[in-house]
Amino acid sequence: MDWIEALILGIIQGLTEFLPVSSSGHLELGKLILGVDIEENLSFTIVVHGATILSTILVFRKEILRLFKALFRSKWDDEMKFISKLLISVFPVALVGVFFKEEVESLFSGNILLVGSMLLVTASLLSISHFAKKKNRSIGFLDSIIIGIAQALAVVPGISRSGATIATGLILGNNKAEIARFSFLMVLIPIIGANLIELKDADLTSESSNLSNLIMGFFAAFISGFIACRWMIKIITKGKLTWFALYCAIIGSGSIIYYFIV
Repeated sequence: MDWIEALILGIIQGLTEFLPVSSSGHLELGKLILGVDIEENLSFTIVVHGATILSTILVFRKEILRLFKALFRSKWDDEMKFISKLLISVFPVALVGVFFKEEVESLFSGNILLVGSMLLVTASLLSISHFAKKKNRSIGFLDSIIIGIAQALAVVPGISRSGATIATGLILGNNKAEIARFSFLMVLIPIIGANLIELKDADLTSESSNLSNLIMGFFAAFISGFIACRWMIKIITKGKLTWFALYCAIIGSGSIIYYFIV
């Protein structure tokens, strides 16, 4: 991997982590186009995911600080209820990570047919959410479980995590601004947990970890992630997800066609 490939993959990770187009699916496509195997460089994977975590924390810094302060209050208020719902939403993806880790990892093998098919699933979810009846209600505890299940299903490359969770919330009739906030905050716990697990197996000081590539990938993912996160919040509140549905449908169909003709 050279610095240009690190830059491109960092931008792909940062943008697609928050936009409802599947970061895992696009990284699989990026690997195919660039001929790069990211899994061979675990350090790079950890660094770019860490960058997107930091961009999320920066965007929601005031919200996170408010929730953090609520943890030290012995009061069952709205903040504590929100924290409880976030924790509940993590259980489905945690169960998948614990009991189906090897099965999930086997999906990341450059299977373009799988990626294309799942991008069509993402397109369908986004389209359904656009036409779903708007109820503008708060996220309930049952909602958080269902949204958490949607996040767990998004471990499959091609199914967008943000797309699946936001679309599910909108289909359930949740408030647009609240589901946007919930979707971006709920991912922090599983991504931080997964990165800590991977970190123990990585050697960031090894010769195989090119420092300039790591720095390039980090800043590319951080800057693009920050922009995408801010942009996505505005898009959700305005309800403009249909263009992403169209994009996923085009890329998904193109990937399927590529699989059969190449």
